[in-house]
Amino acid sequence: MTDSSSDVVLLDVSERIATITLNRPSARNALSSELLHLLPRLMLEADHDPDVDVLILTGADPAFCAGLDLKELGSTGGNLGGTGADGTTNSSGVRGPFPALTKPLIGAVNGVAITGGFELALNCDFLIASENAKFGDTHSRVGVMPGWGLTVLLPQAIGVRRAREMSFTGNFMLADEALHFGLVNHVVPHAELMPFTRSLAADIIGNEQTGVRQIRTTYAEISAEEDGWQIEQTAAAAWRRSMFSAETVEARRLAIQSRGRQQ
Repeated sequence: MTDSSSDVVLLDVSERIATITLNRPSARNALSSELLHLLPRLMLEADHDPDVDVLILTGADPAFCAGLDLKELGSTGGNLGGTGADGTTNSSGVRGPFPALTKPLIGAVNGVAITGGFELALNCDFLIASENAKFGDTHSRVGVMPGWGLTVLLPQAIGVRRAREMSFTGNFMLADEALHFGLVNHVVPHAELMPFTRSLAADIIGNEQTGVRQIRTTYAEISAEEDGWQIEQTAAAAWRRSMFSAETVEARRLAIQSRGRQQ
């Protein structure tokens, strides 16, 4: 077993499984600049490791990820560059929050997955949810537009009408609803989330890995919907140029807090 860690992202490798944990629990694992730049580096480290066949992404309890760190964004506007969150390609030259991976990536959603955190989950190959998981798209509450494929990946998962409802209202989808509508593959008791996810990873590891990686690539190519990603990228970039400002985001964040609504 190997272990590599920092304050904001943890990487553990054991039994040919790399577990990557977002580790800002006091901030509900919100995506700070530091986290956004370290996460892809550790994911690539795991993907290139010959002792790894499957990656698992999860969060330090109680949250999976609350999305972009709006407090940092509202004060500096500085945690988007190179991440692709503004609709451009990321520092690895691909769309979405992750670098180009060759190995299966399972999302183990242990708590709330909100906005950018929801997009992290959607970009995983498939999802296992704790009974405590909740999913919400609150982009429209704070005036930060999707850039990591939410408008493509969410309707792929649950259908366009339900996706529109989630995005327009900002309302949350609970774990049992997420299972019913096909957003997640399984819902398990919270204490069983990682053991169950690791058992599925072990099933994948038991197969011929060249074949697993080729069929993963084939699925990705078939479901890519490049035109949809381009439309989202263009819209996000235009919004950022004409409508976005750090000051506006901060004002909306404070207004949400004053109303008692979560991010």
